[in-house]
Amino acid sequence: MSKTQLYSSGLELANFVVTHDILHDAWTAIWSLYSEISQNEGPSSFVRFKVYELPNYTIIAFFTWPSSSKDSVQGGGGGNLVSSSTFKGSFPFFDFLCPKTKDPSFSINEPAFQLFKSIFGVLPKFEIDNSKPLIITGNSLGGSVATLFTLSLLEKFNFSKTKGPLCITFGSPLIGDENLQEAISKYAAWNSCFLHVVSDQDLVPRVLINGYQPFGTFLFCSKLGCSCFEDHHTILELLTTTNLGTLENQDPNKVFESYGTFVKDLNHKVICKDTTDDESLIDWTTTPLRAGIITQLVTIGLVQSQQQQNVDINIIITKTEKQAKMMAISNQHAFDPTRGLNDIKVHMVYLEQYKKLSKEYKDGYYDRYKNGVDRSDIDLVKHKKFLTCYWEEMVDQAEKRPQTVGASLRTRSLFGGTNYRRMIEPLDIADYYKAGKQDYINQGRSKHYIILEQLLKETEKPSSGPNELKKQNVASSLTEDSCFWAHVEEARISCKLLSSRESNDREKETNKLIEFEKYVYGLMKNYAVSSEIFLPESSFMTWWREYREIKGTFYRSHLTGLMNNEENYDKYAKGRLVIP
Repeated sequence: MSKTQLYSSGLELANFVVTHDILHDAWTAIWSLYSEISQNEGPSSFVRFKVYELPNYTIIAFFTWPSSSKDSVQGGGGGNLVSSSTFKGSFPFFDFLCPKTKDPSFSINEPAFQLFKSIFGVLPKFEIDNSKPLIITGNSLGGSVATLFTLSLLEKFNFSKTKGPLCITFGSPLIGDENLQEAISKYAAWNSCFLHVVSDQDLVPRVLINGYQPFGTFLFCSKLGCSCFEDHHTILELLTTTNLGTLENQDPNKVFESYGTFVKDLNHKVICKDTTDDESLIDWTTTPLRAGIITQLVTIGLVQSQQQQNVDINIIITKTEKQAKMMAISNQHAFDPTRGLNDIKVHMVYLEQYKKLSKEYKDGYYDRYKNGVDRSDIDLVKHKKFLTCYWEEMVDQAEKRPQTVGASLRTRSLFGGTNYRRMIEPLDIADYYKAGKQDYINQGRSKHYIILEQLLKETEKPSSGPNELKKQNVASSLTEDSCFWAHVEEARISCKLLSSRESNDREKETNKLIEFEKYVYGLMKNYAVSSEIFLPESSFMTWWREYREIKGTFYRSHLTGLMNNEENYDKYAKGRLVIP
């Protein structure tokens, strides 16, 4: 079998971003805001923003004066980092970014954070479900504010249904530490929301290096053209290597204006054209990956200036090539909803066996676990924990990946996720009510269960009623509504309130029980509830006895008509009960 050929995708990405009007429109918005401010206010250290409504998308632009941004970044304290743990209580809008590690905090550049915080209260509230895309852009420290604003929005986007925001910065310094980079880069959809344009003449993006890590895609520009890089190690290496001493003397206003020239000229150039004929760098034996990297470095002017910098370009090429190979391998092992499904079958088999044996206890799967009468429950908890961790991670990953890469779970995974939800969620419900809590569905239900249920509803065809196969298998099937036992527990609470006369609103509790009746009857009619609910000591049968005592022997309803005849329990379990 031939070895997989590696190549660099930065060239294609560079061509894509510059041949669309988005980059041009983003810069035009910044320039328009700059022109408006320069006429009315003049230089200041504040950040200004404005919303521009275009036919195809909405742009919000952030602007800071180039000279002020440069002084702030270079000055004392300009590189200070502030930990997310220090503003968690007072400014919790980034809490969702915290990586799930022993150290769940990350750090952000303090000057940028203070600028963002100063205007956060007056920033517009965008309708996340709007089909019109949102472009967020900014220059220098204004770009840092744009980045933070984009980060604050990420949690609200369901990337499987809604177009995420695109943040484009021009000459922005790095914004955070390694923990922040890991939190963003963990999700492809989040990382792809950021495009950072960096001029070879701009010092500001290159100042904050120590303790900082880049994320997103970086578009390096020079008079020769531009090229994109995604690997954060490579980006940091290029920012460090291209930090020429002569950049110290650059006029920040001239550098700011140069971005407009880059944006204008890019559409008129062949991006990343191979302009080098240096045989020491490229010859017929050079691999496609290495040749592509050399072409990219030539395009951003690094090879041309290597003599001036006293830098061994071959070392940089080799480092970049190594990181590109590692990234390619990482992409090959990227999130796959079907990976691991065979492994978790072992854990599901244990639970299925536990459920089967539970019938011997006359209370069933749910109540056996809730009552904790067997030592095997200890092993059950281990299997339950493994399965929950697996599916929480799978749903978390699937929800945040781009739709084209697999934002919704595939058919096989969705089938496994549905079985998991119907098998495990009743156990979580048992733990919840055993702890004396109430209202599981609204107060205690995990987000990943909700998402798995929504995905099933989106793909499931409407049912016209139970078929014969469904009736025959009802004794071994799982209850379709994984929240069934939560409804049972709430019904028992209502019975207790009515019996003890503790309720201040007896009519409300009575209506709840009537609705619960209709709910159970509907499940039975569709053979959508497991027959184990009729086991003598189950919580459902306990509710039934409590309810019958409250309502009396003369009360009649669709459900009581079925429940009053115990022969119907066996008929239902065999799929022979005719329910009108």
